[in-house]
Parts: sequence; C-alpha cells; structure tokens
Amino acid sequence: MISIKSDREIDLMRQAGHINYLAHEEIKKHIKPGIRLDELDKIAHDFIVKNDGYPSCLGYEGFPKSICISLNDEVVHGIPDARKLKNGDVVSIDFTVRYKGYESDAARTYIVGSASKEIEDLVENTRLALNAGLSKVKSGVKIGDVSHAIEEFAHEHGLSVIEDLVGHGIGSDMHEEPDVPNYGEEHTGITLKKGMTIAIEPMLNLGGKEVCLTDKDDWVIVTEDGSPSAHFEHTILVTEDGYEILTGE
Repeated sequence: MISIKSDREIDLMRQAGHINYLAHEEIKKHIKPGIRLDELDKIAHDFIVKNDGYPSCLGYEGFPKSICISLNDEVVHGIPDARKLKNGDVVSIDFTVRYKGYESDAARTYIVGSASKEIEDLVENTRLALNAGLSKVKSGVKIGDVSHAIEEFAHEHGLSVIEDLVGHGIGSDMHEEPDVPNYGEEHTGITLKKGMTIAIEPMLNLGGKEVCLTDKDDWVIVTEDGSPSAHFEHTILVTEDGYEILTGE
C-alpha cells in the first residue's frame, strides 16, 4: 500500500533528511587518498548520532555497518572495512538516517583525486540522470515518466541502466511501496500523488547493465564485467506542482 504522508510525518522526514544531508557534507570533507573506509563509517556514525539521528543501515537485516561505501565496480551495499581510498577510485556513499521513527535515504558518488574523462563523465552524468528523473515529478504524472527520463538520459550518454535494483517509497520504513525503476515506458505505472515520499536513485554503469553478488558475502553487488558504477539518490516529497528534496540543504 502506498501511503500519503501527513504534515507531521513530512516534517519529521524533513528533519531526518536534513541530518542526512549534513552527514553527507561532513563525510565529503574526509574523502581523500589514504583514509580507510571504516574511518569514514565511524565519522558518519558519530555525526548522525550527535545530531539526534540514528544510522538505520546499522543492523538492517544484519548489515554490519552504519553506511554503505561502494568502490569502483561495487554498485551498492559495500561494507566499510580497512581498505584505503586511493587516487582515481570511484566511491559511492549511501545511507539512511532515522529521526523519531521516520527515514531519509541519500547517495552520492565521488572521484578520489583525479581520474579519466570517461570516469568523470560517468559520475557527472549519473548525477544529471537523477535530475532528469526529478524534472518529471509532480502530482498526477506516472512513475514510468520518471523512470523513462532517467533511462533516456543514461542511454544518450552511453551508460547502461541497472535493472535489478530500483528506487522505492520511504517513510516510517526504509523501503516502502512503490518501486521506482530507472527504466521504463512513459505513461505507465502508478500515478504520483501529493504527499507521497519516494527515493529516486539511478545506478548507472560504464559497461554492461548486468550485476551480481560477490562471493565473499550476501551484501555487496558488483558489475559482472568489472566496469565502474555510479549512484546518486535523493528522498523527495511529491507536491502538487513538482517536488521537494528532503535530503538537500
């Protein structure tokens, strides 16, 4: 069932989203060659808790850390460990923050130091694909319009769209209905309505669209061909004439 949020719920989600935004801003300061992934996880955890939130990835279905950090060919659900960032790495930071029972979800991808123009374009065009999807959001449009806009932008820029992973509704639970694919046909799917809260999150690859679980655990999803991947995400509120980003400034 797709829920329409009350004013009270929306206000709590705004506060959860603001903490999420501030935590991303804090993490960004520390992304540089030499820092360990588990150090970034601790920085995020401490910051979120200090600001009255809870890092709700921690313990979610057994996930062992507070944030997901995915490197290079890792698409999502990377587990922070003792690996160190190095020049040229593509690093995606993805996490949820709970505040007084309500969730926010956001992801950003960074290049550590410098990288090739091809990698720069992957990251920038994934960010812009999110914007392309957002541009379609308002009450009365179909979810397929959002999905199609993301897919069309990605393909126009030579990137593949992962079809095994999608965005989602969000509220008192991290994952709610509806699914928000990054591919699809215009004028199809559920109709967006004022008061819905959804997480839109393009995950795009430089190579093929196929992904798989790694052998080492049941969490980390990687590209099958080893190509780098990028990921951007915002939690948004659907409004009558557009949307409000809840995980923005």
